[in-house]
Amino acid sequence: MSALLTKIPENIPQDLRKIRIENSHLTELPRGSFSNVSALEYLWLNFNNITVMHLKSLEDLQALKELRLQGNKLSSVPWTAFQDTPALKILDLKHNRLDVLPEHALRYLPNLTYLDLSSNQLTVISRDVFSSWPVYQRSQRAKGSLDHTANAVLALHGNPWICDCRLRGFVQFIKSVGPPIILMNSYLTCSSPKFRAGKFFHEVELNSCMKPLTSAPDTNLTVPVGLNVTLTCYVQASPAPAVWWTYAHKLLRAFNVSTQPVGEETLCSELRIPAARPADAGSYTCTAANFLGNASVAIALRVGELPPAPSAIPTTTAVEGPVAPGSAESATHVEVRIAKQTVYGITLEWRAAAAEAGDTWYTLHLGRYDAARKDTVSVGPGVHTYSVGDLLPATKYEVCVAVRDQAPRKGQCVVFVTGSDVSQLEQREKLIHIVVIICAMVLAVPAGMYACTAEARPGCLARGLAPCRRGRRGDRAPRGGPDSSLDSLPGGSEEGLCRPGSGKRQREEAERPGKARPGARNSADLY
Repeated sequence: MSALLTKIPENIPQDLRKIRIENSHLTELPRGSFSNVSALEYLWLNFNNITVMHLKSLEDLQALKELRLQGNKLSSVPWTAFQDTPALKILDLKHNRLDVLPEHALRYLPNLTYLDLSSNQLTVISRDVFSSWPVYQRSQRAKGSLDHTANAVLALHGNPWICDCRLRGFVQFIKSVGPPIILMNSYLTCSSPKFRAGKFFHEVELNSCMKPLTSAPDTNLTVPVGLNVTLTCYVQASPAPAVWWTYAHKLLRAFNVSTQPVGEETLCSELRIPAARPADAGSYTCTAANFLGNASVAIALRVGELPPAPSAIPTTTAVEGPVAPGSAESATHVEVRIAKQTVYGITLEWRAAAAEAGDTWYTLHLGRYDAARKDTVSVGPGVHTYSVGDLLPATKYEVCVAVRDQAPRKGQCVVFVTGSDVSQLEQREKLIHIVVIICAMVLAVPAGMYACTAEARPGCLARGLAPCRRGRRGDRAPRGGPDSSLDSLPGGSEEGLCRPGSGKRQREEAERPGKARPGARNSADLY
């Protein structure tokens, strides 16, 4: 027939016994494709583009003896469709894309003498596929008797067989099969796993499947800061499981993970952490899973504390009383910073990790400095960000980090003040000016924080307040008394903030002979 044929013709003569449509553009066999040709015995549909075969595509073909579908694109076959072809003897499905052979596949082919499933994508077959085949059942009953049973040729070569425990029953069947069932090629070979690739079925011994078992040579590690760390876990399972690492319930992607076989049923998985830091401390979990179940092992990593970073700016650390060595706060390291500021608000970024095994959660408190209640956000170990919008101009805000279910303590907070309001035109071109009281926002809970306070050199405050000086030289403004500071600002007020000329006046006051400088204040007073 024409090579341009795209569907089964409807006007096929009813008395045809043989139909051959090859190298055409057929893509499917719809329902009742040949139902008006009930006398059909031979149907050849080789080398088309058939991808779909309807469940009732072979209905009314009671006399069909031979069906050839070689070289098509079938990824599955509706095997129950062969209930309509009880006389079928030859079924050719080679060079398709079949990847599954269900257990009932051959149940409706009782008179088959030739079955070709070679050169498909079959990887695993259950032995039950053949134990339920009427041809095989008759051959088993005929053993030791004088009854004659017709031979059946079976072609299964050219498939990418996965030789693991799931193929154990099928391999045993291939080793034991004999007449009247004849293998066209009895030298079936393994394609995977790698250590069995290329081996013949009769050369391999497959064990039963088993659920994963995980173990680790060391489940508690303590390392100094900066050391490269490798966490190792071993997994025994069949078939080979999927293995992954998690930290604080999150799948690890940034670190280098490698998993290699070290035996027929054993894998070694390694997680490499370069230059370990205190923030890397915590519990790492190695999990393995296959179709039988899953198992996991946890490894606790402790990393020595980082030494305090040298700073040229005088700082004051606020500490509130001793902390019990076993408390959650004594084993906590927190870093907080303002990562981004825009005309709409700021983005906070923090990194928190527990030095003890397990998961320690934290609470972020954010709001105006004088607010009785502040917004709260739950924080887990790791890097997190939180964006704050609609900040009011010239307003003092406070951010605190505390262990969950505990009130924030002194030394765990950062205070900042937004700049003066600007026009809408300026907002399109300028960022919100953030006057940050804290010069270094590295918090060690509960060790405290480093703050730029009244004890700092004048240059520190001068640099922080320099953007506020926009007035003409010589302008004057009322200045606060000796006790005035940022703490005297109410929420939403500009009083006491830098004004035009205030920086110059402060320097004149500081240099005036005999003028006493205001007394130094501890940074703890800020909070």
